[in-house]
Amino acid sequence: MITLTLLHPSKTIPLQHWTFENNSIIRVGRSLDNNVVLYSAVVSRHHVEIRKSGSNWELENFGANGTYLNGKPVTKASVIDGMVFRLATSGPQIQIRILPDSPQSDHFASQIKPTSTTNEERHKKETITSYEVS
Repeated sequence: MITLTLLHPSKTIPLQHWTFENNSIIRVGRSLDNNVVLYSAVVSRHHVEIRKSGSNWELENFGANGTYLNGKPVTKASVIDGMVFRLATSGPQIQIRILPDSPQSDHFASQIKPTSTTNEERHKKETITSYEVS
């Protein structure tokens, strides 16, 4: 299971969560055909893909304005549990949590309150978020 958390622009306060249990590719961008849709002028239609590769996850940038880890642009990176990436230099920040299938992950998962928890809700795109840079 993997959870993406949209963080407040200037604080590390979580604003919204998306949890994916069986997805091997998670797409983030402005277009409605993404798994996570973020409306922001700096976010590309298809900005980032987070892809399962064996037992690991990889993040790949497709955005015109770039994707940043620790303030540095990346085109491709291995995902580490708890890492935070930013879409464009001033865009949304998203934290990634990777939860192994174990009883301990059930404890962590119970602490996360996802915006939508069913595939049906995700397909209805109820997870659309507006994001403005101030």
